Amino acid sequence: MLEHIIPSKARRKIMQLFFQHPQDSYYLRDIVRRVKEEVNAVKRELDILTEGKVLLREKRLNKVFYSLSKNYIFYDEFLRIFTKTNNLAVLIYKNLPRIGKVKFISLSTNYPKRQEIKEDEIYLLFVGVIVAPEVSSIVKQVEEEFGREINYTIMTEDELQFRKKNNDPFIWRFLKQAKIMLVGTEEELLK
Repeated sequence: MLEHIIPSKARRKIMQLFFQHPQDSYYLRDIVRRVKEEVNAVKRELDILTEGKVLLREKRLNKVFYSLSKNYIFYDEFLRIFTKTNNLAVLIYKNLPRIGKVKFISLSTNYPKRQEIKEDEIYLLFVGVIVAPEVSSIVKQVEEEFGREINYTIMTEDELQFRKKNNDPFIWRFLKQAKIMLVGTEEELLK
């Protein structure tokens, strides 16, 4: 889907690498190995992305490392876009019919930023008539790659409305934070 917006395959892969691992930095050979593209194509795209202020370049000893610029003007927008292409989102989209009758799936931006959350917080909210074992199976597949447990909750539309109406702090804490909608719209979720 992104090939129409970002026609360069090497650039798309590099941006996906950085936006799916926003805390990490990589050197040229490491990037070439991870994106599986030719070194000259990767170098050219790194120069373009550095010039465009998407990436930062830093020389350490005898290597040049690249990292994502959190000050890039479209950082949040690209983070949202590339989150929809990460392993968790791909598995959710691929298994959507098996997950159930889904009204909303919302993902906290803490997830793509790989930020730790408190025990009583969640990364992921499923709303609808949801098949819990399917969700559990998808989440378990991604947890090892993520490096820790992925807290999520499942509720019906009625339960969501009831909790919102009664000012449930658990649900409002999630709804007030920045999120990425995988299914449904934020406006409808907050109604």
